[in-house]
Amino acid sequence: MAELVFFTGTMDSGKSTLALQTDHNYTARGRRGLIFTRGDRAGTARLSSRLGLEVNAREVLDGTDFWAEVRAERHAGRAVDHLVCDEAQFYSPRQVEQLARLVDETEIDVFAFGITTDFRTRLFPGSARLFELADRIEVLQVQALCWCGARATHNARTVDGVMVTEGDQVVIGDTADDGNDGGNDGTGAATAGAAAVAYEVLCRRHHMRRMTAATARRRSTADESLWA
Repeated sequence: MAELVFFTGTMDSGKSTLALQTDHNYTARGRRGLIFTRGDRAGTARLSSRLGLEVNAREVLDGTDFWAEVRAERHAGRAVDHLVCDEAQFYSPRQVEQLARLVDETEIDVFAFGITTDFRTRLFPGSARLFELADRIEVLQVQALCWCGARATHNARTVDGVMVTEGDQVVIGDTADDGNDGGNDGTGAATAGAAAVAYEVLCRRHHMRRMTAATARRRSTADESLWA
């Protein structure tokens, strides 16, 4: 039977790579699928992996209706056997319900990929609905690491280099380049106004302490200067 499967993990845990591999495996067996994404780092209507792989995709907008998308394909005589839905945390609860309906009523497999919580450690609405409706939830086994070497469990946002815990849930930002390629909260590279926004993955201890890699470096440098 068809399933709605939610693959989840922190930023930089290989979700987009697995999404691309999943579509490849199904396509290689003669099955036809549609690829969807929202706010990919490579730009509009692209699904990209940090490993350098990139393909065309359909951009999910606020008004996207997955049921209508599949119906249009089938009316045009094109089969649809599966959907690959990346950055699913940004989908609305209504859109997640559409995906569940496609599984139940058309026997289409739906593979959704996304992070669960934002920089405030709060669930994204799309992810929350996927937790409620998915037939299976798969936590990716590729572990992203905090700057300290511990398993990263939380996504952090920095503004002008300072970690913040308040603000809009979705803000486009650069990936933190602190030696750990922390990820970008499912968004591409840009800035929010004049402020430089970036994202980094941290363990819970350092997220609670608001200690990013840059903060730790500055503290270490300050400590060393005391002994100089």
